[in-house]
Amino acid sequence: MIWYPYAQMKTMPTPIRVERAEGVYLYTDRGRLIDSVSSWWSVIHGYNHPTLNAAVERQLHDFAHVMLGGLTHSPVERLSEKLADWLPGDLDYCFFSDSGSVAVEVALKMALQYNINRGSDRRKILALRHAYHGDTFKTMEVGDDADYHFAFPFKQGVLHISTEIAALEQAFAEHGSELSCMIVEPLLQGAGGMKMYDVAFLRRARALCDRYDVLLIFDEVATGFGRTGNRFVADQVCPDILVLGKALTGGYIGHAVTVASRRVFDGFYGDDERLALMHGPTFMGNALACSVALASIDLFEKQNYMQKIAHIEEVSRNALQDLRDERIRDVRILGGCACIEVKDAATLDGFAAFALERGVFSRPFGTCLYTMPPYIIDDEQLATVLFAMRDWFKR
Repeated sequence: MIWYPYAQMKTMPTPIRVERAEGVYLYTDRGRLIDSVSSWWSVIHGYNHPTLNAAVERQLHDFAHVMLGGLTHSPVERLSEKLADWLPGDLDYCFFSDSGSVAVEVALKMALQYNINRGSDRRKILALRHAYHGDTFKTMEVGDDADYHFAFPFKQGVLHISTEIAALEQAFAEHGSELSCMIVEPLLQGAGGMKMYDVAFLRRARALCDRYDVLLIFDEVATGFGRTGNRFVADQVCPDILVLGKALTGGYIGHAVTVASRRVFDGFYGDDERLALMHGPTFMGNALACSVALASIDLFEKQNYMQKIAHIEEVSRNALQDLRDERIRDVRILGGCACIEVKDAATLDGFAAFALERGVFSRPFGTCLYTMPPYIIDDEQLATVLFAMRDWFKR
């Protein structure tokens, strides 16, 4: 039996069976459905993309995977070079892993050991309220979402603050000399409730991290590759460590990367073996994943995806920004994300089935009815998604 994610197995509805997928569509046992959430925000180019398919097929003729322990290969070298060239500042050092959660674990481990390596005993971590950084143990510790992690309430050494500058300044004033790092989902907090905040908070965080010698980590697993309307939020404010996943491979293969600045890398570099980062996921730098990631980045660059994302934001605003209903708390739109937050989660009971009848696959959570569509979605398809959301409140 399959044990499905985020579900009570006894009461969960029968999952929709996908037979094939192409473009924005899932072809299922319930009919053709527009995937309004890009398979957990990863399939930015849509499904069964010929360019990405070809990249995987070409690499398969050589080999699918070799470990990076004592070995290397062209796809991982080229992807590392591309990311170093593509990312802002001196974010040049790529440590690969097999999922976003693990990549965040690596980032936290880097930050903690960076301080140990330089003889510092800084152990505390500053994080945000409503944060979600994954489901492994340390990511749950820096997370702050009772819906996901209620069974694991341990938050030893982690401080959670709001996205208000006053709270940020107070935290640094009281604990700045004890902090090893600060970790945030920049501008858009995804699974914690699609909460959005201003870049001014991040700019102030950068200044305070510099003043107190604290590493700043951006978890852009969900926000990277254009989702906030920025290529990366790191283009606006450069962190010391950047975590990417999900759309890194266009949603084709699970893979992630933790990218460190020279300052962080140099903290592990030397003649002493004990300075080394002792971490090594089996499938880090997987050749298939690296090959498809390179093809995905090439599509993103050459087909002007930032313009596509800006258009998705404009269409979403036109469709939703004037939506009013006593059950709605807020409507938030940023880049390739649109969210209707309701006051009571029960308001969304039945929406998934309602959307299904209109040819849309949707997966609301908590009080959030949202869409993060593939960037290749056309206006008619996007309207189908957005008006399913609107129409739910007209019943």
